[in-house]
Order: sequence, then structure tokens, then C-alpha cells
Amino acid sequence: MSRTDEVVDGIKRMILAGELSPGDRLPVENELAEALGVSRGSLREGVRALSILGIVHTRQGDGTYVTSLDPGRLLAPMGFVVELQGDSSARPFHQVRRILETEAAAQAALRITDEGLAESRTVLDGVPALLAQAPVDHDRFIEADIAFHRIVAAHSGNPVIAALTETLASRTVRERLLRGQRQSGAEERAHADHEAIWRALADRDPDRARTHMAAHLLTVEESLPTG
Repeated sequence: MSRTDEVVDGIKRMILAGELSPGDRLPVENELAEALGVSRGSLREGVRALSILGIVHTRQGDGTYVTSLDPGRLLAPMGFVVELQGDSSARPFHQVRRILETEAAAQAALRITDEGLAESRTVLDGVPALLAQAPVDHDRFIEADIAFHRIVAAHSGNPVIAALTETLASRTVRERLLRGQRQSGAEERAHADHEAIWRALADRDPDRARTHMAAHLLTVEESLPTG
């Protein structure tokens, strides 16, 4: 284990042991380096690594603090791994997304608020105008797609599902999926699927929401290369 790894491991242990909590300021550099048995240079490298992981953040002139440690922040670096995959490697990641979002839709049908329904309705109501354009405004369509799925995941009641959905279905990933389907009316089919999902949510019907989301994402999955 390198000295930098020792710093990362040591600070993570302090958090897990309750010595540091979300929002806490790390001890001053000299004290922390001594406590971890490393040099100040190694400590700085370790803190930089933890910052990339979303575990700490440094405020200029104020010190380094433990972040909120919410799943969205901690899982964000995994998004880069997903985006690095070529089209031929996309299917396994999308399968995980399908499993997660299918259950998220069912849970959202039980938990979504009237405000959430209204917000998602507003998103969907703006789509027909995009589809009527020639050519279709693909960028705005992707924004609407992201917004709709984000609302559903956010109302699943599970922040980990919401964070993983965000990670597995980033804008880059969606653009790549859409490129492979543009010649087949993918936007129109996706919008029809979203409408069916929304009606199931509005009816508070988890089985229908689950079924429609699964069918929607399976259609996307079947368009992907198999490897």
C-alpha cells in the first residue's frame, strides 16, 4: 500500500468510526499527517484522491471538509467508467439500468407526489412540439428524456437507485443510444412509452408502471450491439 493509499484508507476509517462526520472539518495538516504516520506531501495527495471520490472537498483558505457523503456524490465518478465504454460494451450497463429503473417506476407509483406528477407532466407536454420539428431537436429531446427518468427515480424513495440511474444514464450515454436509433422513429416510441409510464404513475399502479418501464427500456436494450 502506498503512502497515498494509507491516507485514503486512514481518513475513510475515521469516517466509518464516527471520528469524522459529514460536514466536519479535517484536523489541520500537521496533526492529521502525524496521526496517520505520513508526510505532509503524502497527506495532500491522499486528500486530492478523496476529493476526486467525492468524500472530501477543500475550501480555499478555510480547510478541508467531509462532504455530505450522499450517494449521488459518491457514485458520480462511476459515470466516467460508463461513458468510457464503447457501443459494443453498452449492453451490460444498460441491463443494470433496466433492472433498477423498472423497480424505481413501481416504487414511484406508490410514492410520487402530486408535485412530481405535475412536474413530469410538464416535461412530457413539451415533447410533441420537439417531435413536430424538422429535423427533430435531438438535444432538447434528450434533455426531456433525462428529466422524466430523473423524476421517476427521485420519487422511488431510494436515493441509491436515483444516484445509480443518474450514473448509468448520463447525457453522453443517451446520445450514443439515440444515434443508433434515429432512423427508426425512436423519439416517437420513447415518448409514447413515457406517456404510458406516466399514466400508470398517475393511477398509482405499481404493476403497470413496472411493466411499461421494463418494456420501454427493453426496446432500447434490443437496439444495442451484442458485443
